[in-house]
Amino acid sequence: MKIRPLNDWALIRPKSEKEKTAGGIIIPDVAKEKPQEGEVLAVGSGHFKEERDKKGKVIEKKFVPTVVKPGDHVLYEKYGVTKVDVDGEEFVLVREESILGCFQ
Repeated sequence: MKIRPLNDWALIRPKSEKEKTAGGIIIPDVAKEKPQEGEVLAVGSGHFKEERDKKGKVIEKKFVPTVVKPGDHVLYEKYGVTKVDVDGEEFVLVREESILGCFQ
């Protein structure tokens, strides 16, 4: 099964968790902290942004294309994700506004 994100969502494969500390201590599953970085596998095309006047009436709609691309290694917010399980592998869906930055 394949997933194609819509709008400004990005499908990310999270980086694997550390099994040991630098000193060689094995970390149990309950104490592992979920990583907040991973590789972008697919992205949507973008979203529409509305500009409104003081009364709340829509003045203009602009299409804002996504900036991240598949293959980018990104850092994302901890609580801004939706977990998805596809064929036994866990992925996360993140809005582009929840992506904090790209590693270079």
